[in-house]
Amino acid sequence: MPFPEADLLVDRRRLKRQVSLWRFAAILVLLGASLAAAYHLGEPHWGRGHVGRLAVSGVITDDAARLRTLRELAKDGRVKALLLRIDSPGGTVVASEELHRQVRAIAERIPVVAVLGQTAASGGYMVALGADRIVAREGTVTGSIGVLMQTADVSGLLRKLGVSMEQIRSVPLKAVPNPLEPLTDEGRRAVREIIEDMHAMFVRMVAERRRLDADAALRISDGRVYTGRQALPLGLVDELGGEDAALDWLARERGVPRDMPVRDVRVSRPGEGWRDLSSRAFSALTGKSYLPERLTIDGLVALWHPDLGQR
Repeated sequence: MPFPEADLLVDRRRLKRQVSLWRFAAILVLLGASLAAAYHLGEPHWGRGHVGRLAVSGVITDDAARLRTLRELAKDGRVKALLLRIDSPGGTVVASEELHRQVRAIAERIPVVAVLGQTAASGGYMVALGADRIVAREGTVTGSIGVLMQTADVSGLLRKLGVSMEQIRSVPLKAVPNPLEPLTDEGRRAVREIIEDMHAMFVRMVAERRRLDADAALRISDGRVYTGRQALPLGLVDELGGEDAALDWLARERGVPRDMPVRDVRVSRPGEGWRDLSSRAFSALTGKSYLPERLTIDGLVALWHPDLGQR
């Protein structure tokens, strides 16, 4: 025989537990929102602001997320200065140039100091040129002001394998250079003109940003690398030191309080964790991780790599 009172009591207890669960969830959501607001609108917003610190490391390639982060940074009134920590051998000309110009856009609003690490060469140095001041360690490898394009001729190997390639093109210089055929004198001249044009752009950047006359900029832009100690008297860097020297300069010359907090600028990439895992798995399967990054870059590059010199 059913007991209505007992059933009602069970239902009330069940309803009470559900209400308590929803209340707990609402408190968690409210707490999370409060923490997020405190992080974004807390001390940097209510106080004096902060100095941003952005790392540029590894081979520089097109990175839409990093550029988007820099554009947002340029609009963030809480950021009073930017430390650009560079540890890069360079990368593609286009990516390095684009990053350089984005740094210049930020420098129009707030002071920017480039702090060079172990290596800041070629395209890495091009990015540093966008800063108002460049600080390097004595042993920093920098310079390597130059541009290159690499190709290979595997036509001889294909002939030994009994493979012949035939191409029909509208004009002689279409698809030059091409690894499936030897580079002609005409093609070599056309490629050299491209390289020289991009090198002239790089040298002009050095002359303008480092306040050097054209001849002086050209003399030090022969592709060689310099240590920080060598780069200082040449005018490629402003000071030897590290982040402390950069912060001292900001306080002395730009009025940024020396005790202002320094906060890392995180480049947010949607799905980054999954892509990173997939990339590692692919590398493990193909052995790609053992190949120098330089071999995976197409087109014009401004890159220094000590292990791949000509023999």
